[in-house]
Amino acid sequence: MPHADLKYSNDLTLNASTILTSIETVIQTHDPESGNCKGRAYPTAEFHHTHLLVEISMLPKAHRDTAFMAALSADLETTIKAYLSQPCSFSLMISFSSENYITNRFEP
Repeated sequence: MPHADLKYSNDLTLNASTILTSIETVIQTHDPESGNCKGRAYPTAEFHHTHLLVEISMLPKAHRDTAFMAALSADLETTIKAYLSQPCSFSLMISFSSENYITNRFEP
């Protein structure tokens, strides 16, 4: 289950929920077995320069090789930037969780 975090200066006008949904769609298009993508948005009132940082973490899998990551990164960048309407610094980081990362579902 991938994670996506949007960290951005609050002078940007953007629909974080729509962007997070689009990120999930792009990931699932490239990797249908990836599952849901948990997403969070963190606008900040204290910043230096208008910016959007997108951080995505995924579990390492054999098929997520260099070619897969290059294609995923390119599609994510294009998709996310389509939702931006103001000039800003843009950063996208896709990383793999360590082998000690645990992810599952808790049901009381």
